[in-house]
Amino acid sequence: MSRIEQLEMNARREQLSADVKELVERYRSIFSWDVPEVDEALSDRLILGALRLAIDDIETGLPDGPLH
Repeated sequence: MSRIEQLEMNARREQLSADVKELVERYRSIFSWDVPEVDEALSDRLILGALRLAIDDIETGLPDGPLH
């Protein structure tokens, strides 16, 4: 990554983190609607695992392949 892209990413990192937290919270609330006695810790782990898989799929599909 060139310097300008790294600077831009650094400037947006906090917003990205906040957006991901909001996404986790959205899916956590969906779990609680569908499962009356939901295990929140398990739900969080499942949601985060699904997000990681989705990110891996997106990364694999990049024109130049995975970043790592």
